[in-house]
Amino acid sequence: MASRTRRHRQPASRAGDGSRRRRLPMRLLLPVLVLVALMAMLMLRGYVHSEILADHRIQPEASSDKVPEDIVDGGPVIDTRSGRATSLGVPDHKLVLTFDDGPDPTWTPKVLDVLKKHHAHAVFFVTGTMTSRYPDLVQRMVAEGHEVGLHTFNHPDLSYQSKKRIDWELSQNQLAITGAAGIRTSLFRPPYSSFADAMDNKSWPVTQYIGSRGYITVVNNTDSEDWQKPGVDEIIRRATPHGGKGAIVLMHDSGGDRHQTVQALDKFLPELQAQGYEFDNLTEALDAPSAHTEVTGPELWKGKAWIFLVQASEHITDVLVVGLSIIGGLVIGRFVLMLLLSGIHARRVRRRGFRWGPSVTEPVSVLVPAYNEAKCIENTVRSLASSDHPIEVLVIDDGSSDGTARIVEAMGLPNVRVIRQLNAGKPAALNRGLANARYDIIVMMDGDTVFEPSTVRELVQPFGDPRVGAVAGNAKVGNRDSLIGAWQHIEYVMGFNLDRRMYDILGCMPTIPGAVGAFRRSALERIGGMSEDTLAEDTDVTMALHRDGWRVVYAENARAWTEAPETVQQLWSQRYRWSYGTMQAIWKHRKALVERGPSGRFGRVGLPLVSLFMVVAPLLAPLIDVFLLYGVIFGPTQKTIVAWLGVLAIQVVCAAYAFRLDKEKMTHLISLPLQQILYRQLMYVVLLQSWITALTGGRLRWQKLRRTGVVEAPGGPVPRQRTGDSSDRRPVG
Repeated sequence: MASRTRRHRQPASRAGDGSRRRRLPMRLLLPVLVLVALMAMLMLRGYVHSEILADHRIQPEASSDKVPEDIVDGGPVIDTRSGRATSLGVPDHKLVLTFDDGPDPTWTPKVLDVLKKHHAHAVFFVTGTMTSRYPDLVQRMVAEGHEVGLHTFNHPDLSYQSKKRIDWELSQNQLAITGAAGIRTSLFRPPYSSFADAMDNKSWPVTQYIGSRGYITVVNNTDSEDWQKPGVDEIIRRATPHGGKGAIVLMHDSGGDRHQTVQALDKFLPELQAQGYEFDNLTEALDAPSAHTEVTGPELWKGKAWIFLVQASEHITDVLVVGLSIIGGLVIGRFVLMLLLSGIHARRVRRRGFRWGPSVTEPVSVLVPAYNEAKCIENTVRSLASSDHPIEVLVIDDGSSDGTARIVEAMGLPNVRVIRQLNAGKPAALNRGLANARYDIIVMMDGDTVFEPSTVRELVQPFGDPRVGAVAGNAKVGNRDSLIGAWQHIEYVMGFNLDRRMYDILGCMPTIPGAVGAFRRSALERIGGMSEDTLAEDTDVTMALHRDGWRVVYAENARAWTEAPETVQQLWSQRYRWSYGTMQAIWKHRKALVERGPSGRFGRVGLPLVSLFMVVAPLLAPLIDVFLLYGVIFGPTQKTIVAWLGVLAIQVVCAAYAFRLDKEKMTHLISLPLQQILYRQLMYVVLLQSWITALTGGRLRWQKLRRTGVVEAPGGPVPRQRTGDSSDRRPVG
């Protein structure tokens, strides 16, 4: 009755505090914010590199019958600000050098150095993209007496653009200049412009509109055509006006290799100065007020904020690119190591006559820590009862509230004991079982796992080698019929078991799986038993055994079938604990890096590999997909897809090899591409959340996963003994 009352009250409770419950928990909010921030930085970088919203169309020539003759036949300075169109030329013996498309980090400083050397001024028509990326160069231009003008933000042909897009190009270009040099400018040069007589019916309305926004349009009447790189002497010839006339000369300080421009400029300036020419900026040549206006207040800070964000996006993206290179190297390096070393391992243990040492036939103790495993525990215990190796089974009931202990006791199986304790956690339960075990070899398994009849026998054979302190078994996913189960199946076969073969050869196995592992009792006692210091007690104890000088090996035929999480939430909880626990174990054993002997060998080989492959690589792996998405949308699409398919092909080869070694069907690999796209993102967010928990000093508690009891060993279910009261198998509310 009480439970029914609680169910009736739940909707009201949700209605009353629904807004509070809908809030995203901080542990999820932080990873989401980090991902959004990184994507925003990447998009911003794409924008300032003209990879996003860029328009590279160029308008073909059109008729010019609507352009006033005074403009077509006039000078290169066009002023339509007052609503009337006027044009101006440069006085004789005055040259206005103009440089388009910069600033460029390589060539603009060289141009500025030559101008400074010869005491000449010029006008730099800068784009917003380049100004945002290299603001110090624009600041230097202004500081050395040069003028800057707008050349749009993304360099589109404005005759194709709407007035809204034109305003955007102008305002963003101006914002970048303000942030770089603290000024506004009234000079503008349209991209792809030429002489005044090239103005046509498409470009003239744009020039009129630009004037209505307060800008003077500056074209040119002398083109050096330096972009063609015709040679230093030819650039000088084309840039020199005839008869001592004044001119606005078009050059470029960006857009490619400009070494001829720099060399020509160094020769051109003194030659023309010797002929009586002056090299001024535009307003100096026209004897007009400066085109620059100082900006203060909020507009200045907006500009500085823009430059800061662009610079941040540049640096962050550079870091991401480095991260992508690192993860690429780690992925390829890991796959090469796995393929090479796992093959060596398989050949070693499968060769005819291979033996670890004398056959191990003595009985062993199997510890089964159980907390609320009513749905699984009978399958688990019955699978052990079918073992072809002599065993005793100790089920340590860790304060279960669902009748787990009663189910085991009711089975009445020989050599099966139940030990009850108040809830104290898995390490405490295992230590309790260790204290009550009769034999010198201890097998540990989870309460949701099923052994094959030969599992225990195969698992304990390596103890024929007295140097072996622990053995990792072959954990397999039993519930692989769902998509999420199939993904975990791939991960177990490829990511865990292939790894274990590699680590076995390298002598630095990082983890004995909790689902199927065996230990020499004396080895456990020497390290103090199972530790409660971390949430990954299996990783913790394995590292401790390495540091104590024991060998830890992998037994491929010791198969155990475990129930993997069947929902995203359960998978999240499990992997969050694993990731955080692994970090705790690495940190706990960090002193091994500087120690001598077996501990130092593990510290300088095992810890770096575990850190790189289990922490760093998964954290950086989504960069492959981030750059894939970016490249597919914004280009280069074909190269991006080919590169991603190349990485996927390597993974398919490794996965197929792992499945072949484990004698698994290849059909599950059909879902591998989807796993790489979706599953990896989930693992990334879990790992990022673990990092945040660790860095913020948070603590993570054990999270019990809900079980279904559907996992059985191959060959069908173990014969079951029915108990009198089925209610014992349902969790007690």
